[in-house]
Amino acid sequence: MRAKYSAWGLIRAGLLKQAWPRAWRDHELAPAYDVVVIGAGVHGLATAYYLAARHGIRRVAVLDRAYVGGGGSGRNTAIVRSNYLTPEGVRFYDRSVKLYESLASELNFNVMFSQRGHLTLAHDDASLRTMRWRAEVNKHEGIDSEVIGPDEISRLVPLMDTSPEARYPILGALHHPPGGTVRHDAVNWGYARAADTLGVQIHENTEVTGIDVRDGRVRGVRTTRGDVSAPVVLSCTAGWASLVSELAGVHLPIVTHPLQAAVTEPVKPFLRTVVVSGTLHVYVSQTARGELVFGASTDSYPSYSTRGSLEFTEELAGHVLELMPSIARLRVLRQWAGLCDMTPDFSPVMGVTPVQGFYVDVGWGTYGFKAGPVAGEAMAQLIASGRTPELIASFDLARFAEGRLVGERGAAAVGH
Repeated sequence: MRAKYSAWGLIRAGLLKQAWPRAWRDHELAPAYDVVVIGAGVHGLATAYYLAARHGIRRVAVLDRAYVGGGGSGRNTAIVRSNYLTPEGVRFYDRSVKLYESLASELNFNVMFSQRGHLTLAHDDASLRTMRWRAEVNKHEGIDSEVIGPDEISRLVPLMDTSPEARYPILGALHHPPGGTVRHDAVNWGYARAADTLGVQIHENTEVTGIDVRDGRVRGVRTTRGDVSAPVVLSCTAGWASLVSELAGVHLPIVTHPLQAAVTEPVKPFLRTVVVSGTLHVYVSQTARGELVFGASTDSYPSYSTRGSLEFTEELAGHVLELMPSIARLRVLRQWAGLCDMTPDFSPVMGVTPVQGFYVDVGWGTYGFKAGPVAGEAMAQLIASGRTPELIASFDLARFAEGRLVGERGAAAVGH
């Protein structure tokens, strides 16, 4: 990190009332780079950072048509966990949790990672069987995860209605202590600042309008600020992944759906864990400031709209109150929506494509933010070495044609 970001530098700037320094710089768009990354969200920024920090590849341009973290990376509810259903998914997300645990130290930036625990509720026998299945897969992979009963749930979340008289009785839950939340803006800013310090160029308000492909190989990109040549182009876009890939002639089996969320006024902290109910299609956590953050499953229709709807708010409020009736008087302050690229097996698409030099890190559905660090690490390794890391080999594009699906729907029905 530069000296101006040291503790003494911050104190000196405050005492002398100096202008606050830019976290990352503006640059003229160069005519050529070694790597062009499309998308300045957590995946794109993490890849650029690891390319520079671990592989010495610093002639990297990160292009975004808006601003850093302006897409899905700034519109999510920032839940982190690794208690997935498939061994491939568990190993992958566990690596991401490990990276998040040390990320503040590595980036010298407080990302506000809080490992407060994660509860996935079971309201019927079928759900309970799935939780036990997931717990055994998790334990086999060395993940802290177990099924607990209503008494333990009540201890962890005292305001939860765990009585047998509830409309949707809670029979148990999958408890995942390493899970928690992270401040999504802080993660984006931390990666952006660290990448900039290493020489990576971040170009906001620079839209990619075309991808040059000749003789089966990528040659560069066309943007609203001019053309750029590069032997490697990586798409880390969310919501628009299929459209960006089509610019290179690569078709992805992705359908985009909106995902809505909402936040309440702040209250005294009472919810110490993240709570998820697949049956009720709802999840809730509480921020350090006291707001309750709610979300649900994706909207049932494909769309690129990021507008909220009254139907969502009404349904969400009803389901949350089934779990915690005592918060009925809380006021909703705002709601928003993001875009989710859904694949047939609810797993991402990572790695090479039929176009040489054109890579993708897309199709993250409702759980892309929690995978940002590990995805960036793995994609940087792939670009630098030319070899696909074993950790992401199962998520290749070819699996759809070859029938090697990685079915994560059982652990991603609500998305968090």
